[in-house]
Amino acid sequence: MNFGKRLVSVILCTCMVVGAVFIASTHTDSEEINTFVGNDSVVVWYADESMSDYISAMAVAFHEEYGIRVIPQLHSGLDYLESIYDASVKEEKGPDVYIISNEALEKAYLAGLASEITDPDSIVTVDQFSESSLNAVTYHDKIVGYPYYFETSVLLYNRTYIEEMAKNQLLLESAGEPENEEEAAESNVVGSESEIPQEAIDARVAELIPRTFEELLAFADSYDAPPAVEAVFKWDVEDIFYNYFFIGNYMNVGGPCGDNSAELDIYNLDAIKAMKIYQDLNQFFSFEAEDVAYASVIQEFIEGKLVFTTATSDIMRTLETAAEEGTFAFEYGISGIPNLNEELQTKNLSVTNTIVVNGFSDKQEDANKFASYLAGEASVSLYEKTGKIPANAENACQDDRTTVFFQEYRDSVPVPKMMVTSNLWVQLEVTFAHVWNGAEVSKSLQELSQMIMSQATGSEYVEEYIDEPVEEETTIEYLDEEAERQAAQQEGEE
Repeated sequence: MNFGKRLVSVILCTCMVVGAVFIASTHTDSEEINTFVGNDSVVVWYADESMSDYISAMAVAFHEEYGIRVIPQLHSGLDYLESIYDASVKEEKGPDVYIISNEALEKAYLAGLASEITDPDSIVTVDQFSESSLNAVTYHDKIVGYPYYFETSVLLYNRTYIEEMAKNQLLLESAGEPENEEEAAESNVVGSESEIPQEAIDARVAELIPRTFEELLAFADSYDAPPAVEAVFKWDVEDIFYNYFFIGNYMNVGGPCGDNSAELDIYNLDAIKAMKIYQDLNQFFSFEAEDVAYASVIQEFIEGKLVFTTATSDIMRTLETAAEEGTFAFEYGISGIPNLNEELQTKNLSVTNTIVVNGFSDKQEDANKFASYLAGEASVSLYEKTGKIPANAENACQDDRTTVFFQEYRDSVPVPKMMVTSNLWVQLEVTFAHVWNGAEVSKSLQELSQMIMSQATGSEYVEEYIDEPVEEETTIEYLDEEAERQAAQQEGEE
């Protein structure tokens, strides 16, 4: 096909796709929709409006490449899966393919709305997807969806502040310890004019980024903050998505794939230790949970009032837009979530949005082909066009920042699929809130575990109480730089 004919074909297909979306979203007459779509078209449903242009463009490109017509239809996320079921079973005009979060896969599969994938291009393998991706789409040893894009959280920091701190440290080190006030003043003048290699600054910035929460607290204790800074670290403590990493390494909810109700372990000594550290953060940072929300925390970060916070992948587009509008005047950086300390590790929660082939579809072959196309070759432009990071490992790492997100995702816990524990997240948020406000950690986790275990087993479940460890605890010894300096000076005089 020459370029002119190809261009005309693309325009015609685009008109067709846009028309289909318009009809599907403005009419309820099933006969009219079915007449337009035709029996040879693959219908794909999605609920995220920000994906509209991208899905439409991919439908056009797919038709051009494989000759299979695809009709995208935007549907409300409210009762989304129920709408798919009703359309598929009662109205017989449901989607052949749809996009949904991995946590809904058990419900979808048991309702007949998800079928085991055929993977025609052999892409859903460890060569192209991480273990967390594959676990997210696996239900009882069957892969029932194609991993598409993901969400998890990272540590966000104001690089401008950290870089300034790094420069000051390097200047002092290069100037040496002044013997008197006059020499100190002179060294500051000379130092300010000295050029420090950017490589040295970058290396020091990397050293200053906390690798554990102990290091973060030590940083906060000794940091000489600029006037604009109101808090070194603040995050949304009411949303489990930004808190789960505290306990994620020490909870087992359904096994690796989140689909086995026989694998539940919520209440154990390490989980208690982890939550104790979480509770101690309130004593250090001292803010009320109800006074913070993700949007307000990000706004404070934009205004330069915070040095560190936790954020999801939307933050990159948010900060780019703020910089373009002139409301964000800083450089920022992204790092992995710190561990709690040298002993206790963190583990993030992740959600994988999944492309599912409807078990009721009579176009299984074409539907699998399109789903494979979206998750595979088409995902190369997903981040650029939508800001969503593909689960496909080959296409996820677009730059240093998306690479950090993918690394966190690779090591994360996929949100479980089990309907029997579907209220765990609400109850876990309640537990975190109680612990943040000073409730006894062991008792709070015991009550949570008894509730969830009773649901899973179908009978009353009693956990044996675990005594909270009497610690040397989460006591953190902070570096007293002035005392160290005086001690060194006294030692030199002697």
